[in-house]
Amino acid sequence: MIQVLVIKNYALIDDIRVDFQSGMTSITGETGAGKSILLGALSLLLGKRADLSSVKDPAVKCIVEAHFSVEAYHLEPLFTENDLDYDDHTIIRREILPSGKSRAFVNDTPVTLAQLQAIAPFLVDIHSQHETLQIATEDYQMEVIDALAGNAGLLKQYRESLSRYHNVDRELTALKQKKAEALKELDFNTFLLNELKEANLANVDQEALEETYETLSNTEEIQEAFVQVVKFMEDEPIGTLETSKEARLTLGKIKDFATTYQGFWDRLNSAIIEMEDLLEEMKYTLENISADPTLLNEVNTKLQNIYKLQQKHSLGTVEELLQLQNELEVKVSTTLELDDRIAELENKSKALFDNVMNVGRELHLKRKNAIPELKKQLEAILNMLGLPNAQFQFELEETDSFKVSGIDSLALLFSANKGVQPGLLRKVASGGEMSRIMLAIKSVLAKYKNLPTLIFDEIDTGVSGEIANKMADIMVQMSKNMQVLTITHLPQIAARGDSHLKVYKQDVEQVTSTYLKELKGEARILEIAEMLGGKKISDAAIANAKELLN
Repeated sequence: MIQVLVIKNYALIDDIRVDFQSGMTSITGETGAGKSILLGALSLLLGKRADLSSVKDPAVKCIVEAHFSVEAYHLEPLFTENDLDYDDHTIIRREILPSGKSRAFVNDTPVTLAQLQAIAPFLVDIHSQHETLQIATEDYQMEVIDALAGNAGLLKQYRESLSRYHNVDRELTALKQKKAEALKELDFNTFLLNELKEANLANVDQEALEETYETLSNTEEIQEAFVQVVKFMEDEPIGTLETSKEARLTLGKIKDFATTYQGFWDRLNSAIIEMEDLLEEMKYTLENISADPTLLNEVNTKLQNIYKLQQKHSLGTVEELLQLQNELEVKVSTTLELDDRIAELENKSKALFDNVMNVGRELHLKRKNAIPELKKQLEAILNMLGLPNAQFQFELEETDSFKVSGIDSLALLFSANKGVQPGLLRKVASGGEMSRIMLAIKSVLAKYKNLPTLIFDEIDTGVSGEIANKMADIMVQMSKNMQVLTITHLPQIAARGDSHLKVYKQDVEQVTSTYLKELKGEARILEIAEMLGGKKISDAAIANAKELLN
C-alpha cells in the first residue's frame, strides 16, 4: 500500500506531502482543482515518460516520491528478477532536472524506466472511466478466470514447461540449420580428408625424403666425387694421407727433444687417425651408392604429392597438413553425429510438447469449471449497480498453439439488455457500462487475489442515487482486503471513506497553486454538505451529510 506521497515542483504543486491510510480513502475537490495532478505524479512513479512541460518552475528540480509497504505482496522474486534491492518498505523516486533529463530510483538505487515499469503493476493499479480498455483484452480476462480457478501454481508449471520446450525447440532448430549447412560441405570435407589420409602422412619425414631424392637424383656425381676424394687422400706418393704419414715420420725423429715437438706429433697423429677413419667411411659409402630408379620414382611421387597438398591448402609442413586432417575428421564426424543429437532432441521436444499440452488442458478444464461462478458473481454485482439484465458469455476454446497464458482462446461476450444478442465486450459495452464491469471484476478479483493499491478515478461519473450507494458498498468491501483510493464527485461514495482528502486551488501572490488537506470532523461534514447542495450549505444538507457519514 502507499504510505506517503511527496510531490515537489510538479504542475500546480509547490510542495505537498500526503500520508495515506489503509482501507478506503476518498479524494474530492472541485473540477480543475488538481485531482488529476495527483494521478499524473503517480504515473511518473509507475514509469510514465517525464515531460519538462509538467514542471512548475523549469529552473528547479521536480521530485515525486512515494513510500510503499510491500511486505504482503511477496515481491522478493520480482525485485530479484529485475535486479533491484528489495525492502519491505520500498521507496520510489522520480526526478526531472532543469536540463529535462529524468532519473528514477528504487530504494535509493538508480533504475531504468523498464525496471520501474516491471514492478509498477504490482504496486498501484489506476482505473478511470477512460482507461477501461484493459478489461476488454483476452489476457486480462484470462487472468480473472485464473484467479477464480486458483490456477497460479498450475500456470507457473505451464510456463516453466513452455520455457523448457521453447529452449529445446530453439536448440533443435539451430542444430537442423547447422546440419543443413554442414551437409553442403560434407562431401567436400570428406574428399579432402580421404586425400590426406591416402597420403599416409603420419610417418612421413619430409626432410629425409628430400635428402633421399637428392641423393638418388645425383648418384653418378656423388660417386665421382668420392672416388676423387679417396684418390686425393690415398694416391702415392702425393696423397693427403700419404704425405701426412711422411710428415709424422719426420716429426717422430725429433719429438723426444722437446714437449712442444711431442705435441705437434700427437696432433698430427690424431689428424691422421681421423683421416683414416673418414677415408674408410667414404669408401664404405662409395661401395653402397648405387642408382635405384624405382626408389627414386617412389620418393619423387611421394614428395610431389606432399608438395601438391601443401600448395593446395597453403600450408608449409607435414605437421600442418596432419593438423588439418584432424580438423577435417572432427568436422566430418560432427556432421555425421548431428543426426543422433537431432533425434535425441526431437524425442525430448515431443515429450515436452506433450507435457505442455497436458498442463494446458488441465488449465482449460479448471477455467471451464470456474467460468459459471465468475459469470454468476459478475452478473449479481452488475444487477446491484443498475444493470439487472446484464449477461456474460465466455467462449473458451482449446487451440493447438502455445500462448503465455495457456492453449486457450477466449472471447468475452456481453449484453446489457434483454433480447439483445451478446457481442464482444470491447465493441458493445458503453463507457458507463465498462466502468461498472471494471468495478465488478475488481471486486471479484479482490476475493481471490492479493491486489495492489487500487485507484478509482471518477469511475462513478453518470451514476447517482441508490447505484452510487451500491458502488460505495462494493468499494468499502474491497477496502477490507486492500488499499482503495477513490477520486469522486459523489457524496455517497466520499462519505464512506475511512479517510478523506480534499484537493483545492489557492492564489498566493498572484500565483495559483494546488494544495491538499485531510478532512476530519466538522470540515468533512461541510465538504459532504457542499457536494450535496452546492456552495450555499443548508441545514438540511448538513443533516444529510451527517447521516451519510454515520
